[in-house]
Amino acid sequence: MTDIVITEFMDEQAVAGLAADFDLVYDAGLVDRPEDLAALAAGAGALIVRNRTQVRGALLAACTKLMAVGRLGVGLDNIDVAACRARGIAVFPATGANDVAVAEYVMAGLFLLFRPAFGASAQVAAGAWPRTALMDGREIAGKRLGLIGFGATARQVARRARALGMPVLASDPHVRPDDPAWREFDVEPRALDDLLRAADAISLHIPLTDETRGLIDARRLALMKPDAVLINAARGGVVDETALAHALTAGQLAGAMLDVFEREPLPGGGVLAGVPNLILTPHIAGLTREANARVGSLVAERVRAVLERKA
Repeated sequence: MTDIVITEFMDEQAVAGLAADFDLVYDAGLVDRPEDLAALAAGAGALIVRNRTQVRGALLAACTKLMAVGRLGVGLDNIDVAACRARGIAVFPATGANDVAVAEYVMAGLFLLFRPAFGASAQVAAGAWPRTALMDGREIAGKRLGLIGFGATARQVARRARALGMPVLASDPHVRPDDPAWREFDVEPRALDDLLRAADAISLHIPLTDETRGLIDARRLALMKPDAVLINAARGGVVDETALAHALTAGQLAGAMLDVFEREPLPGGGVLAGVPNLILTPHIAGLTREANARVGSLVAERVRAVLERKA
C-alpha cells in the first residue's frame, strides 16, 4: 500500500527523506491527471499537495485511509478543511516557511513599480536611450505602505519597509488594537477604506474566503490615490481583475503587480492581457530555493509524525 502521494513539486531532499522510510509516489504531474491521482490516493495515508490539487469532493471521498494532508504553502482554499476535520484528517500548511520569500518579492515589486526604468533593457539594448521618459521614477523612502492583513508575512514586509524609510499602515480586523505587534513592528492600524485612501502602495496578505473574495473591487480601487500601486501575492480572487484592468487602463492607478489569479494558470488573452503598468508573475512569490527547502522539510516532518504515530 502507498503511504504517501505527492501530487505537485516538492524539494528533492525532503522527498528523499520520506522515501527512505515510506512507500511513496512522487509525481508532480498527478495534479493534471485526476483519475490516476484518485486511484493512487485511494489507499494512501497522506497526501502532499501545493495549491492546484483540490483536496475535496470526489478525491477526498476516494481517500478512505487518509490521515494527513500536507500543504506545501500557506493557503488552504484548495482543501476542504471542514471535511478533513470531520474525518479526523490532520491538515498541515507550511506556516511561516516562505514568509521571507514573499516579503522580498513584495519589496522587489515596490522598487519595480515605483521605478519603471528597470524595464528598459530591451530598449537600451536596441540602441534607444529613453532617459528622459524614465527620469521621473519615484523613491519608496517616505511613501506610505498599506498592508491589508497583518499576519506573519505582512510583518516581515513591514520590517523591511520600515528599514527603507516607509511609514507602514495595516488593516486587519483579526488583530486586536492592543496587540503588541503594532508597536513591535512600528505599524499604524487603520480601517480598510481609510488605509486605501492614505497609502501610496498597497500589499495584500489575506486568505481567500467568502468575506475576502472580490474585496478589492471597483469601489475600493477608486478610493486609492491615482499615483498609488497595488501588489497581490496573497490569493487570486481577492482582487477583481476586470476592475483592476479598467483602473490601470484609465490611469486611475499608477501600477500593479499580481502573482496570483482567479484562475491559474491565467488564460491567455483575458482581461489582463496588454494592460499598461501591470507586472504578472506565475504564483512564484513564495518559491525560492531556500523557501522550497524550508517548506518541504516542515511538511515532511509533520506528515512523518502522523504516519509514525498511527503506524
